[in-house]
Amino acid sequence: MKSLVEHLSRYAAYHRDPRNIATHFIGVPMIVVAVTVLLSRPGLSVLGGAWVSPAAFAAMAAAWFYLRLDERYGVLMSIFLGLCLWVGQVLAEQDTLVWLGAGLGLFVVGWAIQFVGHYYEGRKPAFVDDVTGLIVGPLFVVAELGFLMGMRLELKREIEANAGPVGLR
Repeated sequence: MKSLVEHLSRYAAYHRDPRNIATHFIGVPMIVVAVTVLLSRPGLSVLGGAWVSPAAFAAMAAAWFYLRLDERYGVLMSIFLGLCLWVGQVLAEQDTLVWLGAGLGLFVVGWAIQFVGHYYEGRKPAFVDDVTGLIVGPLFVVAELGFLMGMRLELKREIEANAGPVGLR
């Protein structure tokens, strides 16, 4: 399995323009929420109201992936996925039009924002060349947010040594 630095460096190579990174702060969470919402049906409320759905199994698999890469990021990603599951459950319990409209709306708008960012970047999205970019993208957003807050700067230096610095293209 690739390391955290390898995954983030590969993804970061497609995301060196700050405008593209900025669009990812909005688009990627929208897409993750959308996928969670759409996978929240069919669902079943069990033991104390826990909602079991395809989204729950996908979130558990993703959380396992993130936790194996890095404990700190894994915990943050697990919390985010838990919030997404809650939103998914709330919307899955609504009328089909509300559930489907919210899920598809978030998905389409999230991807539109992503493509605007990649227009600025002048590069295709990372997942086109490596499908693991779909699961690394949310982690990249969390890591970049941390870098902006002055955290894990040693990781940022390693990624920039591999992918290059962030700057206007």
